[in-house]
Amino acid sequence: MAKERSVNLLDASRSPAKTIWMLAWPVILDQAFQTMVQYVDSAMVGSLGAVATAAVAANTSTIWLVNGLMYSFGIAFSVLAARQIGAGDKEGVHHTVRQALMAALFFSVLTTSIMGLITPRLPHWIGVEEAVIPHAIDYMGYIALAYPFSILFAYLSNLLRSSGDTRSPLISNIITNLTNIVGNFFLIFPTRTIHIFNREVVVYGANLGVKGAAISTAGATALSALILFGVLLFKESPLRTPFRGVSWKIDWGVMRQIFRIGTPLALERAVVSLGQIALTIIVTKISTIALAAHHLAITAESITYMPAFGFSVAATTLVAQSLGAEEPEMSLAFARKCLHWTVILMSTAGLFLYIFAPQLMRFFTRDSQVITLGARVLRIEAFAQPFFALSIVVGGILRGAGDTKWPFINSLIGMWAFRILPASILVLVFNLGLEAAWACMVTDLAVRGLLNYYRYRKKEWLTAWKG
Repeated sequence: MAKERSVNLLDASRSPAKTIWMLAWPVILDQAFQTMVQYVDSAMVGSLGAVATAAVAANTSTIWLVNGLMYSFGIAFSVLAARQIGAGDKEGVHHTVRQALMAALFFSVLTTSIMGLITPRLPHWIGVEEAVIPHAIDYMGYIALAYPFSILFAYLSNLLRSSGDTRSPLISNIITNLTNIVGNFFLIFPTRTIHIFNREVVVYGANLGVKGAAISTAGATALSALILFGVLLFKESPLRTPFRGVSWKIDWGVMRQIFRIGTPLALERAVVSLGQIALTIIVTKISTIALAAHHLAITAESITYMPAFGFSVAATTLVAQSLGAEEPEMSLAFARKCLHWTVILMSTAGLFLYIFAPQLMRFFTRDSQVITLGARVLRIEAFAQPFFALSIVVGGILRGAGDTKWPFINSLIGMWAFRILPASILVLVFNLGLEAAWACMVTDLAVRGLLNYYRYRKKEWLTAWKG
């Protein structure tokens, strides 16, 4: 593979805006493509009916929980690596990469083993209807088998982005998500006749339904991890590390730093994901229609997160590298611009969400009840977009500074005091339905966004690494 010059993200001759966009646009495009694939994936499963959609929905929050825990420690390694890149510590970066690979191997064995035990029991804990249970177990079983690859992908994608390489994860995701769609096409549906240019073509299908969607997702996940591992091995970058003649022992000094940064991140993801699981259980008590609408509306709203995640990744990388280079004013300039643009873009996305809510829901399902209910809750959630922008991007800024404690505390307050507690009362006691649950969701997002913004304004995050 031809050598490529790595980009100095802290080059003062380049405007902060140009650097931010250089990092953000591949992530935004990546999110857009993933969202499109998620739309197609949900539409394919949704075409099988409310039971199939509910089977996926019953596992979604748990998958988010596990993925969030994986990404938390992947982000911790990436923040440490970005600090070392900013400080010009080449050997330190290589050492961090090797420690990350060993940690990924350990967590792969642990996570796969735990999920193998939990999977048969999960639908019963969630409380789904009897018809949904076997499909839910099949779906999660195959997803769990791919967790070693999911964890490797989480670690490598974050490390690559910390070095300024946001394009390799983008290319990997495009390839693997296209693979996922093709896999769905052949695995979900039975053999059937389709019309192409007025000609009948017989297309083979395995007719595996929900199980086919899971197999396709698991296979695509494995492919994405292997592609990024190839990038790490062969692409010239600050992360490219020798594998021979170096130490492969666990460095507990590095691991202590990783746990100091990653543990609050993992707790934050656990707090949020467990809250999402709790809300799924609450929604399940309403009806299967409500659960399907809840799941598809969450999928539909994900289109509005694309700018926020792009600028959040850019903020994490640039804040970490600039603070590693001992340039706090530069980190402030990067943070300010990322925050400003994200609030504008997500507010615009909220308007889009409100106007086109019914059309978005119709993309996923033909069930008129699911469409009507999903559109109503999407229009409620549209009002949370500016606050969600604050929550996501300020979270990225604080992560880059190693200040991960306060986002965890703010998420704990927002999710459990303002979402789950009032939703359980309004839905389970007063029978107010899915709309009430989503109104509580909006309140939670507003509280989290404002609390994170308060922490950002205090600027104590600039020295959090030294604390």
